[in-house]
Amino acid sequence: MKPVLSPLGRVGRSTRVLLAATALIGLMAPGATGQTVEDDGAVQTQQLALPKDLTIFGKNDPNVRKATAIVNGHIITGTDVDQRLALIITANGGKVSPEEKDRLRVQVLRNLIDETLQIQEAAANDIRVDPAEVQQSFERVAANFKQSPDQFDKYLRSQGSAAASIKRQIEGEMAWSRLLRRNIQPFVNVGEEEVKSVVDRLNAAKGSDEYRIGEIYLSATPENQPQIIANARNIIEQIKQGGSFAAYARQFSEASTAAVGGDLGWVRPAQLPTELAQAASEMQVGQIAGPVPVPGGISIIYVMDKRQVLTSDPRDALLSLKQLSVAFPAGTTQAQASERAANFAAATKAIRGCGDANEVGQKLGADVVDNDNVKVRDLPPQLQDMLLSLQIGQSSPPFGSISEGVRVLVLCGRDEAGGAGAPNYEQIMAQMEEERVNKRARIYLRDLRRDAVIDYN
Repeated sequence: MKPVLSPLGRVGRSTRVLLAATALIGLMAPGATGQTVEDDGAVQTQQLALPKDLTIFGKNDPNVRKATAIVNGHIITGTDVDQRLALIITANGGKVSPEEKDRLRVQVLRNLIDETLQIQEAAANDIRVDPAEVQQSFERVAANFKQSPDQFDKYLRSQGSAAASIKRQIEGEMAWSRLLRRNIQPFVNVGEEEVKSVVDRLNAAKGSDEYRIGEIYLSATPENQPQIIANARNIIEQIKQGGSFAAYARQFSEASTAAVGGDLGWVRPAQLPTELAQAASEMQVGQIAGPVPVPGGISIIYVMDKRQVLTSDPRDALLSLKQLSVAFPAGTTQAQASERAANFAAATKAIRGCGDANEVGQKLGADVVDNDNVKVRDLPPQLQDMLLSLQIGQSSPPFGSISEGVRVLVLCGRDEAGGAGAPNYEQIMAQMEEERVNKRARIYLRDLRRDAVIDYN
């Protein structure tokens, strides 16, 4: 299914570069944030000249799903789909119903088709990725899981996937990125006046609230809206039970932000439809809301973070911490864990500064780990306020779980966040160029789909 822009998607498709940027998305254009999907859809419908009274000849059985495909001669096997699907299921803790697994399988096949088209187009332009580069990236992914490449490969196989599936994805991302740098990026220009206009709007918006929003947009018609709402509620329930919002957004969202896990980046309420702006303003960081009816469909929104434009935030402070942790023996009951946590809390409460933490940890048989340059914003929400209220040398209340043990954090130092300023000229220009490259890239991929010969098996 061709991705469509939801009311949220009007802000623009964020990229990994833009997600780390300051409040730039939506400030690049004054006033309204672009043409709505309703306007664009109306234009496309008129061009098709569809009859007002039409009859459907034949039936399309929605229960028949094609598992494999041949894309311009390249075979996507059922094993390819199964292994990529296993990665998504693993990311959601394995909690995926059979019905949902069927829907995911269809979306995975679509993603693999796009990936294949990207690799083929890069090869047609004499761009090939060295297997050694792919292996290096795979090793970095394994290192993020604190495993060697062989250990990570075994782990993937135990989950029903394989290293080859991740390596194929890495190859596709590298090939497509290099193709865009050669065929699109050199022809994208941003003027000085455009950059200056962005800086002016950033400064004018200083101090106003902005939110980092995640979205899952599901298109709906009056006829199928009840079913779409039910699907949305099912997705929300899965996420509340521990599922990954980003994973569900990538597979189910029909907005252009699906490719980046539904992450819109930083937006201000004025950039959002009224229904979503009101919901976001009433939510706390980490909360999910929906289904929210919006023009053209249903939205699920997730408040990932909140801040004020160009204003320093205490959560941007960098902390120096010591962590003391004690594991619970296998078979520990909740009552036993609570008792041991209470004893651990009493002992750690007596810590007099970080210089005393190692000695106390040794007496308790606790593991002691130093953590420097930890940004408060990157910590779980329930720890942020707690650590901000601590004085240097104080320890936090104990936290943890039966499976992971109990731990405390000792605050050794804090570097307060400095005053936030507007991004410099070069940063703004790079971000605007990136957005324009991505816009052309979407058109490029759309054309590849149109010209492709795809045989579904």
